[in-house]
Amino acid sequence: MAFVNATQLVTAFDACFFANFNTRLIGGADEPLYVPISNEQPAKIFFRFDYVSSALHEISHWCIAGKKRRTLEDYGYWYESDTRDLTKQQRFESVEVVPQAVECILHWSAGLPFRVSVDNLSLPDYDASEFAHTVYQQVERYLCKYALPERARIFAHYLLAQRHPDYHLSGFLQQQYENNCR
Repeated sequence: MAFVNATQLVTAFDACFFANFNTRLIGGADEPLYVPISNEQPAKIFFRFDYVSSALHEISHWCIAGKKRRTLEDYGYWYESDTRDLTKQQRFESVEVVPQAVECILHWSAGLPFRVSVDNLSLPDYDASEFAHTVYQQVERYLCKYALPERARIFAHYLLAQRHPDYHLSGFLQQQYENNCR
């Protein structure tokens, strides 16, 4: 069984994080956006439409954002639309390595395949293989050093436990890495 719809992810996210972090995951947005807690309203992570991959990507950004970043709209990150030239694309990729590595682990834990995203339609013939290699190197660092950010580890464990309650997260992820990255 895989987490194949956004409603399942919203429910899983609430179960893991609403009580302790007062944060909601919300689908149906035209564009992803993080809105911090304000006026006693919970923080909100908006993801595109009902795309599971969009939800997992936005969750990964939230999982790595520190306390200060979680007080800023969109964590204070810059974003440029998919009209980046090659130099800006490389800068974009340099800051996307960590969140996409976390996203990869969340995809695997949810029983879903992962594909890196260069998020840039203006470079249709762009070869993302170097970026993918760098993302998978970061995944390997997380697995070898058992250094996955705490919220990412909690969510990955929850997702996996819903599908395979008897699996151990680190062993499962190591096997996924062997199957997908070597």
